[in-house]
Amino acid sequence: MAPLPEPDFQRVFDETPAPLLLLTPDFVIVRANRAQLEATATTLEGTVGRGLFEAFPGNPDDPDADGVANLRRSLTTVLDTRRPHTMAVQRYDIPVAGGGYEERFWSPRNVPVLDEHGEVVLLLHRADDITDYVRTRAEAQVTAELSEHLRERAERVEHDLFARTRELEQLVAHLGRATARAELLAGVTSELTSTLDGEEAVGRLASLVVPVLADWCIVSLVTDERPGAAGARALRDVGSWHADEALRPVVAEYAATRLQVLRPGSLLDLALSTGRPQAQPARALEYLTSVLPPGRARDLVTELAPESLLALPLRARGRTLGVMMLAGGAVRSPLTPEETATAADIAGRAGLALDNARLYRQQRELAETLQRSLLTEPVQRDQLEVVVRYTPAAETAQVGGDWYDSFVQPGGATMLTVGDVLGHDTEAAAAMAQIRSLLRGIAVAGDAGPATVLTGVDRAVVTLDVGTTATAVVARLEQTEQEARRGVRRFAWSNAGHPPPVLLTPRGEVSSLQARSAELLLGVLPDAPRSESVAVLEAGSTVLLHTDGLVERRGEALDDGFARLARCLEEVAAQDLALDDLCDAVLDRMLPQRPEDDVALLAVRLHPLD
Repeated sequence: MAPLPEPDFQRVFDETPAPLLLLTPDFVIVRANRAQLEATATTLEGTVGRGLFEAFPGNPDDPDADGVANLRRSLTTVLDTRRPHTMAVQRYDIPVAGGGYEERFWSPRNVPVLDEHGEVVLLLHRADDITDYVRTRAEAQVTAELSEHLRERAERVEHDLFARTRELEQLVAHLGRATARAELLAGVTSELTSTLDGEEAVGRLASLVVPVLADWCIVSLVTDERPGAAGARALRDVGSWHADEALRPVVAEYAATRLQVLRPGSLLDLALSTGRPQAQPARALEYLTSVLPPGRARDLVTELAPESLLALPLRARGRTLGVMMLAGGAVRSPLTPEETATAADIAGRAGLALDNARLYRQQRELAETLQRSLLTEPVQRDQLEVVVRYTPAAETAQVGGDWYDSFVQPGGATMLTVGDVLGHDTEAAAAMAQIRSLLRGIAVAGDAGPATVLTGVDRAVVTLDVGTTATAVVARLEQTEQEARRGVRRFAWSNAGHPPPVLLTPRGEVSSLQARSAELLLGVLPDAPRSESVAVLEAGSTVLLHTDGLVERRGEALDDGFARLARCLEEVAAQDLALDDLCDAVLDRMLPQRPEDDVALLAVRLHPLD
């Protein structure tokens, strides 16, 4: 069968032959259809946005006119009861061009349009013009010569009025349900994509589908545990909800206790084992009391009194990862095919979110292992303490292009380096590993200084077609015998487009070790000249090398980030912390709860001679 066309409800409204008005709960006109405008000789511009009784006031020349009062009373009743109200035939005169009023008789019916919480958002006012009918009937009664033909006509008119009113009510109800389902799917999609924690996201489903699709709901996930003694698959509840706030604790307790007595062949077990929805459309309480043994679970479900049940497996990529149970009470109508399809759609999306979260966890664990294997422990020398930290970005798979390193050259100097390859994925990590290895090999092949090492790395990156760019700072700590007697060390460094090292003196003074001139990144121009800067550091000094993730924030100038780091170091310096504790304190204060970028940090402290 060919798919049915999607109805255009706006056009349906406008083309409905009965006069219709859409009103706000304050009785302001939102819309009028063509039949309404023709029946009242008005226009959209003259009615929409005006109050109902401003646009259609009572006839001031008729002291007995009560149409306005009766209509207001009916609309107020609909607002209070949230139910349709049919009025008796009303005389409600309308103004005519040139002044004055024309006598009119109407058959009004007012219908509420509810949102998903059962609140009135609009009022639908239908009023069929039966002036001719009333006049004809009145004339016939006066003359006592009402013919059989007129009686049949009257009956047909009355029957038609009733039938068309019912059709319109059904149309409005259908439109309201379709809108609620669309909003529900949008809300579910938003929740499932708002976090990488699939369990947290799926746990919110219960509160989303209630009350649109069920009176209460329980969401459970398959665990990695072995089945219990009864042979049923092990489940763990992650969310439950009831439309009645007073019954939410009851649902939560039932969710926990029923799993302790879950039996093979039950509705939940069948949904999990077959991967297909399982329904108990009626007499659900009788079914549950038959499969639950006497005890707390049976007592709780008796209090909840479900009439219908629908168990939907949460599946993705051929795996069943959980189940969502929807329950309806005696006053809820059975789910329509459209509502059942919506529930199945939600279950499918939840299953996919769970499986994506599982794959993300696996990738993150693998990436973390790779990252740790690439970032080795730093070398420790006499009177030198080196501490390193690596913090991945919150939204990546724990692998990226940031690195740190510390090693000793053949001549005994200690080399320190921190760098950053563009990207936050396995390709960036692979490029980082290549550049880091190249830098190590070139540095330990002799006793070249930082600038010469960076020049060699730059040429190797281009010659070997590594295919990326990177920033890096390379530093060397060395000391002559005379400097050792004075208790100082030379700190020489070269910077390839990287954030500068930061010096913290024993007196708590903070300064940025700026290079003499800004120099290019690695992998751009291999023959570009590189310079070297030197600072003499006293014992007790601490130098921090870091990647830009420590100071860079979206929407903030980089200088602001460097200023924040300086203030942070001044504050922690006053606490006289060990180097390990200092690094932890800097990361805690500088990084947001969910870092946007990877951060590599290397800190070296020059301890005084004993």
